[in-house]
Amino acid sequence: MTTRRRLTAAAGALITVAALALNGTPAAAALAPPGVTHEQNPRVPEGAVWTEAYFPSADHSGVELHADVLRPANLSPHARTPVILAVGPYFGHAGQTGPEGWTRTGPSNRFEDFTSGTGLFARGYTYVMVDLRGFGGSTGCLDWVGPGEQADVKAAIQWAATRSWSTGKVGMYGKSYDAVTGLVGNDLRQPALKAVVAQEPVWNMYNYLFSNGVPRPNVTGTPNAYNGIATMAPLPDDTARYRAAAAYEDSHPSCLSDNLTNNNNPDLDSAYWRARNLAAKAKGTSTPLFITQGFIENNTKPEDTEEFLDNHHGVERGWMGQWEHVRGNERNAAGQLLQGRAGFFDEVMRFYDFFLKGIAPKIHDPAFAIEDSTGVWRAQSSWPQPSSYTAAGLANGRYADDGVASTLAAPAGWDMEHYTDPAPSAAFAPAAGDAHSYFTWSTPTTSRLRITATPSITLNAGAAGNVMVRLWDVAPGGTAVMFDENVALIERAGRVAFDLKATDWTFEQGHQLGVQIGTIGSSGWLDTPSGNTIDVTRARLNLALQNPRYDRPTQGDRSPFLDTYLRQYTRTLTGVGAGTFRLTLH
Repeated sequence: MTTRRRLTAAAGALITVAALALNGTPAAAALAPPGVTHEQNPRVPEGAVWTEAYFPSADHSGVELHADVLRPANLSPHARTPVILAVGPYFGHAGQTGPEGWTRTGPSNRFEDFTSGTGLFARGYTYVMVDLRGFGGSTGCLDWVGPGEQADVKAAIQWAATRSWSTGKVGMYGKSYDAVTGLVGNDLRQPALKAVVAQEPVWNMYNYLFSNGVPRPNVTGTPNAYNGIATMAPLPDDTARYRAAAAYEDSHPSCLSDNLTNNNNPDLDSAYWRARNLAAKAKGTSTPLFITQGFIENNTKPEDTEEFLDNHHGVERGWMGQWEHVRGNERNAAGQLLQGRAGFFDEVMRFYDFFLKGIAPKIHDPAFAIEDSTGVWRAQSSWPQPSSYTAAGLANGRYADDGVASTLAAPAGWDMEHYTDPAPSAAFAPAAGDAHSYFTWSTPTTSRLRITATPSITLNAGAAGNVMVRLWDVAPGGTAVMFDENVALIERAGRVAFDLKATDWTFEQGHQLGVQIGTIGSSGWLDTPSGNTIDVTRARLNLALQNPRYDRPTQGDRSPFLDTYLRQYTRTLTGVGAGTFRLTLH
């Protein structure tokens, strides 16, 4: 017998012995794939068999990527299935963002809610988790969604598509960072990638650390957090190969120091940030895409969402509404769905089954299901769908760029999975006419209307400094909710233009829009006050408006976070004027 034949026979014997031990019959042995089952290791999901694999990244850098592969236990090792792929920093065997107290190694349970909630393995799918470079069992230096990590995503898609057990059709799944890698997959235009599910991603990585030249509090905290994840110790019973890869930073300490400094450039147009502008890079792409996005997200905010969707030309599906950084299936302790809408996993699997298996859905799902600020859901064929546009001329004014700030709580965390903006104090809404900001008011609305899409502002600043713009929904009597904001660095006197966050906010009849322009005054940013008095002239606010009268209802409850947000951001404004511009539907 040749050496190769002896090895093959030995491997077959090992598979057969394991199968007999678990199932007791030769018939079961013929079906059992190699690897570890749930019965052998409870960290393996029921109905799955776990193996580990390694393959090179696509940039020929020498980086070796680690994958945990979960195959259906009821299929033979050679049965071909579609692959659901998740790529990210959170799949380490010891824990997602820190040690989780495991006493033995095993595949991450990060999306076990998804694999169990969908019956993924019984439905004939393989699930693969790939560690980005520098994380888990992968070698290399962290490269925060840059060319290196993009090469990792490319390699992962191609590897998953070319296994003997793969049909060649790959879908990506994730939330937060591993939703970002799904957007990367779309931007890479890989033929094998047939569908992407991306929950609460970042659409342009710049916006997570900077806002128009102004650093956010996590500009240093986030790189430090990912350094901590990258250096998490492996488990004692991880393989020697895994443990060696997990210790990569020990012999390459510059990986950690470089990760702290590489992303400190506040220039959006720098080469570093251009490479990470996923919305711009989506131009002309067409991978079927299913997204979720909270409009009042306190972590991965709806910035450049509209640009990405506009640039993407493929099938688009989405849930968008008034929630925080949560998954579509997630519930609170009271059992309420945190995104408010039932059936997320069912809808996701109809999406995957169609694009990865060619199974036509028996239920018609709306392309977009959207919850507005009143907690009411509607169906749309796309987002946004404005009825009209308006460019509101704003009053001239001045403010002291002194950075007078409210006292806010510290953020809850720094990594993309856990960061939340600090909650505002009562002081964050100054009285109209104080020295730190000024207001312009619309006239009361004559009918219900909705501000949708991405508001933008242009203004002429008389001096260098910083500027914050906030939008308020003001009820008769002055009770107001701040529903949108953004800031910018004014590098020199002259014209300034920037977008606010995407929104979907419905005004009741008789309400006014308040536009506040002033110093930043918020610990949501790490601005450096100039001390200048800044005169503002020729300011114009560009808005997309929608008529709620034509909404098409769809199922969904009020997301619980909406009431939390309203409590945090409702104030009584004084000095509300009669209004100088109109919000009118055309």
